[in-house]
Amino acid sequence: MASAAVLLLVFAVPAAWADALKVGYVNAARLLQEAPQAEAVSQRLKQEFALRQDQLVARQKELRELEDRLARDGAIMSEDERRRLERRLLEGRRELARAQEDLREDFSLRRNEEISRLLQMVQQTIEGLGQELGYDLILYDGVAYASERVDLTGRVLERLRRQAREGRQGQGGASAP
Repeated sequence: MASAAVLLLVFAVPAAWADALKVGYVNAARLLQEAPQAEAVSQRLKQEFALRQDQLVARQKELRELEDRLARDGAIMSEDERRRLERRLLEGRRELARAQEDLREDFSLRRNEEISRLLQMVQQTIEGLGQELGYDLILYDGVAYASERVDLTGRVLERLRRQAREGRQGQGGASAP
C-alpha cells in the first residue's frame, strides 16, 4: 500500500508539474548563424580589420618579390649586396610574423567583445519573449534534445530580425512576433 502511494507520487506529481510548467528551447548555434545581428558583427569586424589585412598582404608580396630577386640575381650579386638582401628578408619575415600575430590577437579580442554583446542581446530577447509569452523556463545551451513543440528558435530569430530592421539592439520588445 505504501509503495503504491510512493509510485503514485513519483509519476503523478511530475506529470502535474509538466502540465503547469511552460518550457521552451532555443537553438543558440542557429541564432548565431542566422541572426542579422551576427552578420552585422561579421561585416563590422571585416571592415575594421580590412586595412591591416591589406597591409599584411602587400608586405607579403614585397617579401616574395625580394625572395624572387634573391633567387634570380643572387648568383650575380656581390657578397655584401646578397647578405644585405638576405638580412632584409629575414627582418621582413620577422616583422610580418609579428604583425600577423598582432592582427590575430586584436581580431580575436574584438570578435570576443562583439560576440559577448551579441549573446547579451540574444539573452535579453529570449527573456523578453519568454516573459511576454508566459514561459517558465527557456533553455538554450547544453540541451541534448528538444521537440519542435518547445523550440522557440524561429520566434527568437523573427524578433531579432525585426529588431535589426528597426535598428534596435537588446530588449525583446512588447509585441509578439
